Amino acid sequence: MGSMTVTTVTPPNEGSQKPILAFAVAALVIVALGAYSLGGARQAGAALIGGLAGLSLYHASFGFTAAWRHIVTEKRGTGLRAQFVLILLTSAVAFPLIAWGGDFGMPTGGFVFPFGYAAAVGAFMFGLGMQLGGGCASGTLFTAGGGSTRMMVTLAAFILGSVLATAHMHLWGQLPKLPAYSLVSNFGPLAAFAITAVVLGAIAVATIKIEKKAHGRVLEARKTASLTTGPWSPMLGAVMLAVVGILTFIVVGRPWGITSGFALWGAKVFAAIGIPVETWPYWQWQTKALEASVLSDSTSVMNFGIIFGALAAAALAGKFAPVWHLSARDLLTAIVGGLLMGYGARLAYGCNIGAYLGGIVSGSMHGWLWLVFAFAGSLLGTRLRLKLGMG
Repeated sequence: MGSMTVTTVTPPNEGSQKPILAFAVAALVIVALGAYSLGGARQAGAALIGGLAGLSLYHASFGFTAAWRHIVTEKRGTGLRAQFVLILLTSAVAFPLIAWGGDFGMPTGGFVFPFGYAAAVGAFMFGLGMQLGGGCASGTLFTAGGGSTRMMVTLAAFILGSVLATAHMHLWGQLPKLPAYSLVSNFGPLAAFAITAVVLGAIAVATIKIEKKAHGRVLEARKTASLTTGPWSPMLGAVMLAVVGILTFIVVGRPWGITSGFALWGAKVFAAIGIPVETWPYWQWQTKALEASVLSDSTSVMNFGIIFGALAAAALAGKFAPVWHLSARDLLTAIVGGLLMGYGARLAYGCNIGAYLGGIVSGSMHGWLWLVFAFAGSLLGTRLRLKLGMG
């Protein structure tokens, strides 16, 4: 037998992480203060909620991409079931807020959109792209913030794809679509929650059966090692992200969203280099957003919070150690995946957070339809990953 060489990776020195942690905290405070100066306490609150999201996403490694892939390739449903807990906990508060919040001085709106050919194509593109890119929108932000250079490339491509899609949105918008439909409006918050719980419960039971058939039992999930340094269990991650979603409803007045911020960032870059995005139909009704600071945009502020919250979490865990070498395959799949996600997210009203989570916790049928088409795209992406040797 030939000899095998084992390469060990020395973890970063704990002391070297302290400046990273200090920078992350300082950056989050600066974002919050800047947001406060432009939008008051609510806008500053959005930055801090984003920070909590970044910390939670990183410590729980809570992504939608791997969970969707694992149920296919490994017959493991832990990640999917954690997503369902996140949805149900958020819906338990969001549905009553949407229905009755205005009566108590807390006007709250949901994401309820029509779903048609454009959204179906966009969701499929997103599902495909997230498997090639290696993460969804929230996953891209928290892993980029945590030091992943590959995901920084994915994020840049995501932003580019998002703004390119806005050039064509008026054309995609002409395609046929189903009318918007809200379970909360049609059945009331309590019945809407019961319907949501039954459907998600049925899918969860199916994942348990799949897991038991493949492994003989439900595999034990990772346990929480430390609240401050991680890692967290998937269920703790689900609970903390439900807190993020609920706080977003209460403070911002709507569901958590991510990708509209990417389109805005890209549009501002395009405008800065002389591309007249303000003449595009998509931006003609958003000229104020183009002219204002990004800290005036609550979605952008939360996104910055996610990045710096994840950076802080990586430093607390002693894991911030960027690797600057990328293979040609990694670079290409990051770019293609990011472009597909960015373009697809604009067509389909968002990503796993804004469209899937945001739609379902709003009681909107478009969230469920997004899930179907995005999962189909994810299946194709998973097969491509295997052919490319990406696992």
